[in-house]
Amino acid sequence: MTLFQAIILGLVQGLGEFLPISSSGHLVILPWLFDFSDPGLSFDVALHLGTLIAIVLYFWKDFVNIISASLSSSPLGRGCPKGTGEGKNYSYSKNLLWLLILATIPGAIFGLLFEKQAETIFRNPLLIAGTLSIAGLVLYLADKYALHKKDINDITKKDAVIIGISQAFSIIPGISRAGATITSGLFLGLSRTAAARFSFLLSAPIIFGATIIKLPDFLKSSVGLYEIIAIITAAVSGYVAIAWLLNFVEKVSYKVFFWYRLLLAVIIVIIWFIK
Repeated sequence: MTLFQAIILGLVQGLGEFLPISSSGHLVILPWLFDFSDPGLSFDVALHLGTLIAIVLYFWKDFVNIISASLSSSPLGRGCPKGTGEGKNYSYSKNLLWLLILATIPGAIFGLLFEKQAETIFRNPLLIAGTLSIAGLVLYLADKYALHKKDINDITKKDAVIIGISQAFSIIPGISRAGATITSGLFLGLSRTAAARFSFLLSAPIIFGATIIKLPDFLKSSVGLYEIIAIITAAVSGYVAIAWLLNFVEKVSYKVFFWYRLLLAVIIVIIWFIK
């Protein structure tokens, strides 16, 4: 492990966690392409901790308002200063907290059941090339043909379960947690920014859980400069990715991510047969 590798992997984790391009897929492919050494468990936890910091820093007021709304007698709670990214003063539904919890359950179950597979057989470069391209195509179709009319407060229990199940499948590298949840949100009729916002809010409990489970081993291991650099880099790049995507999809679309994923998949396949 070098300082350069720590920075690159931190950037990949921060950007890939919140952009629909698959951080796990990139974190498998980069070491495979450039022969990076395995950074180890402590570094993996550092990357997740960095993205957790990013999501908390960006959305802390939103989480306060969501919790406040869940305790309110009004159908809508306190206004959210950032709104939905659509330029309106916004109040979260009192049910949103419980919908986020409901949507988290499938991912938590799949994570516990298939953790070993995610760290072994799911890390094949050709499999990742396939999941990158197929999941990217599904995202493209959802972005192009879905209605994009529903707001985040229009999400139902059924919607939350469907989005949660899609998040569960993102344990396979190349699927992308953000990509899967945004895609299912789009197919369910959410606007582009509402789908992204719900995806980001939903990421917090999953990232928190993954970090907490491995935190004792992380604290027992030797945490050095590279881990600290990874945390900072992942946090900063993750924060930038969140802010940029919410602004970008409000004005454009998700199409660019399909072409990026397809190009990366083609490169992986070519290099696989050359190596």
